[in-house]
Amino acid sequence: MPSRIRAAWTVAAAPAVAAALLTAPATAAGPDWSARPAAGGTAGPGAGDRPYFYLEGGPGSALQDWLSIVNRGKRPRTVQLRPADSTPDAASTARGSGAWISLAAKRVTVPARTRADVPFTLTVPAETPPGDHPGTIVVTGGGRDIRVPVHLRVSGRALAAISVEDVKVVKAGGGAAIHYALVNRGNTVLTPRLAVRADGLFGEVLRRDARTLPVELAPGRRARLTEKWPDAPALDSVDVTLTVTAAGGAHAAGSAGYTAVPWGVLAGAAALALGAVAGGGAWLLRWRRGRHRPEDGDAPAEPVREAREAREPAGSGSGARQ
Repeated sequence: MPSRIRAAWTVAAAPAVAAALLTAPATAAGPDWSARPAAGGTAGPGAGDRPYFYLEGGPGSALQDWLSIVNRGKRPRTVQLRPADSTPDAASTARGSGAWISLAAKRVTVPARTRADVPFTLTVPAETPPGDHPGTIVVTGGGRDIRVPVHLRVSGRALAAISVEDVKVVKAGGGAAIHYALVNRGNTVLTPRLAVRADGLFGEVLRRDARTLPVELAPGRRARLTEKWPDAPALDSVDVTLTVTAAGGAHAAGSAGYTAVPWGVLAGAAALALGAVAGGGAWLLRWRRGRHRPEDGDAPAEPVREAREAREPAGSGSGARQ
């Protein structure tokens, strides 16, 4: 680790410097200690308290910032620090920035009623594509973890794109549930908005205006979600359409069909079908038997002719010569 980073951490962690900083608010506060971005860092939404790190640079750049750990307790507090990707989803193709973060220290002991500022460097690989590459710094101590987000924007042309996949409508209790997946196909972090519409045999049966979903999609990430539909029709055939939009012009739609038939109707139809099959079979059997049964008073034609010829003498027919 470069000596300038070690020296910076030593100065920032000195009690004389940190003792006056205990009044600063924390992003994630615990019983006696907290961790957050240092106030007035190299970048961020404000010069004071920041809810997360925001760093921006091109491929190959080295970006620096500071993490503050505040110990409000009466005893020294030792914590562990490690970087991580904020997209651990195995289905995600995004390149998180966790592996690019180098902390000045992985273990810090903060004296009582003191704040320690730990510097770190984020080095963007030269081949990194433009867009958002989220990461996080995890601070562990006292049996709990605090995750401090790191939002990295690699400069370049931004592309916002999303897809709606695997739409399926299934019966759920007295209604239905709409299952679907959203995939971020661009290079920017998206907060999607969803609108839902369903059309049945006799017109529209569901309309929900666009609303923001409680999910943040990093580039390449897939999220499986469910939309509840408690008042779905009990007897109808509907087409459900999901329309998703996001900042930057992202737009996509997906649809699925759903046929709702009550069990009573199915049971009645099945009974009618079985009855029809049984009745038809009995009728066919009677019909076939009737075809091969001679009517009363009728004799088979061939035995009658043979008996008549046997009674007549030879040559007595109408065509016999005198």
